Amino acid sequence: MRVVWQLLAVVLVSLIGGQSVFAVKDNPWLTLALGALSVAGALFVYAWVVRRTERRPVTELAREGAVGATGRGVLIGVAMFGAVIANIALLGHYETHGLGSVPGAVGLAGFMAAAAVTEELMFRGILFRVIEERAGTWIALVPTSVLFGLWHMANPDATLWGAVVITLGAGTMLAAAYAATRSLWVPIGIHFGWNYAASGIFSTEVSGNDTRQGLLDASTSGPTLISGGDFGPEASGYALLFGVLLTVAFLWLARRRGNLVPRGGRADRVDPTVALPR
Repeated sequence: MRVVWQLLAVVLVSLIGGQSVFAVKDNPWLTLALGALSVAGALFVYAWVVRRTERRPVTELAREGAVGATGRGVLIGVAMFGAVIANIALLGHYETHGLGSVPGAVGLAGFMAAAAVTEELMFRGILFRVIEERAGTWIALVPTSVLFGLWHMANPDATLWGAVVITLGAGTMLAAAYAATRSLWVPIGIHFGWNYAASGIFSTEVSGNDTRQGLLDASTSGPTLISGGDFGPEASGYALLFGVLLTVAFLWLARRRGNLVPRGGRADRVDPTVALPR
């Protein structure tokens, strides 16, 4: 029952925040401001409902080390997407035509921050964490990653292939990042860094969501396997490759730190002093 209450609370604040941000999408400064408010509201509601339903400190959103962990996540996300774009450009399927829109990049920061935070709270903070407690890390990776991929099928230019890549690359990688650090700040940072690099810096589509232009005036072309097609570079083979590689790296780190929950185990077996992000 706690999962239901937690999801209802986070989904409600996500819908309110998302609709508010979308309503002012033509005003970049209001978009940024409302995006920041949505982030603050979602974090507050998540912490409140978890404390009420689980009667414990919300260590996965601990303030200590939050800025550094989020920053490292952002760097990983930006570097990962930069590597994807570099490979697409090397094959001649990503071209820049000059500068794009600075105000557009400002507004996208608010929009992408709100999306990254609410999705991580739902999929890693609630679904993955609770399933992992009952079934272990390896089993929890499967349903939560599949649901994360299906979640993106609601976007305007979504494709089945794009959902598959998000499932196998992004969904597993973000869950593995949480398992490795026992903190939501790192996956939140990665998610935001990836999305913002895709939209706010390189001006490509994000999950088929018809995003606005960012800092660069650019275009992609070529086969879906390389460029991602209408879904954006998230559906490219390079996104899948780098996502899988990072998944393996994070799971290795989780195993090394003793953070993997065994099948049928519980997350409270993980030593919280080991689980803090480094």
